[in-house]
Amino acid sequence: MIIIWEKVNHLALSVEKQNQEKQALPSSIIHCVGNTPVVSLQRLFRERGIEVIAKLEYMNPGGSMKDRPARYMIEQGLREGTITADSHLIESSSGNLGVAMAMVARVYGLKFTCVVDPKTAPSNLRILKQLGAHIEMVTEADDQGGYLKTRIKRVQELLHTIPNAVWMNQYANDRNWQAHYHGTGKELAEQLTEPPDCLVAAVSTTGSILGCARRLREKFPNLKVIAVDAVGSVIFGAKPQRRELPGIGSSRVPEILAKDEIDEVVYVNDRESVQGCRDLLYHEGIFAGGSSGSVIAAIQKLIPTLPRPYRICTIFPDRGDRYLDMVYDEAWVNRLP
Repeated sequence: MIIIWEKVNHLALSVEKQNQEKQALPSSIIHCVGNTPVVSLQRLFRERGIEVIAKLEYMNPGGSMKDRPARYMIEQGLREGTITADSHLIESSSGNLGVAMAMVARVYGLKFTCVVDPKTAPSNLRILKQLGAHIEMVTEADDQGGYLKTRIKRVQELLHTIPNAVWMNQYANDRNWQAHYHGTGKELAEQLTEPPDCLVAAVSTTGSILGCARRLREKFPNLKVIAVDAVGSVIFGAKPQRRELPGIGSSRVPEILAKDEIDEVVYVNDRESVQGCRDLLYHEGIFAGGSSGSVIAAIQKLIPTLPRPYRICTIFPDRGDRYLDMVYDEAWVNRLP
């Protein structure tokens, strides 16, 4: 009788364990967003007293950190009713947010139009099409030599022609930085076992650097925040210049920008970003995108000026396969000014 009871009890525990495992399984690909790892870059940065820790945001299922705001903005909109089953989402994107929004829109059965430009990576355009997004390509450069302003102009036109259109507006949407405050920044605060001296992060909308900085400073109040911007970007008041690398910099100032929360800005040009990508790949085996290379180049510029010991925290926004036709293509690099 005791043996029979033990077998019944074991079976009940086994069934309970299986039910718990089923409940723990993600119900869709977007529930796999987040919980990305951190790694110490000990091979690339060997200087005594310098530690560089990177969060690998390119390991999100959509291939970039933009999975976080895409999911957060859409799900919050669905909860409050500003997005419904009949909504047609619209966004201007150089690639990563577009891919992320297309992925989330597919899961929720929503229509999505992505406004892009000729500098969008060809691989991102193909991914957008496979995910069912409608692509609007603008070809006219704006008054600063970029395409962002003409993309926004096209978005405004589409809002008046597409029924039930909803513009996510990543440059002005507070849920952009909030996604990183509750996601990337929260995870970093838990993953960092020792206080970092600074956060070094690439900027475009400024959502990721602000969200992460605000969360990290709650735990590490002495944290210095250093933005990495592209030469030719106007975010912090620099003069516009030709830029070829997507995903970093901007030809307009984001509405969500809070300059007083950023302590320093380091500018990196396209060629420096390319070299940063290649240094990262050669020394660490990390195949990352252009903005990650920009961060590496910026840290290399900073190191000679830093005290010892010094701990740097950074973020790698996207993966390198999206840049095979750009950063990792010699013909494209040779055309850079």
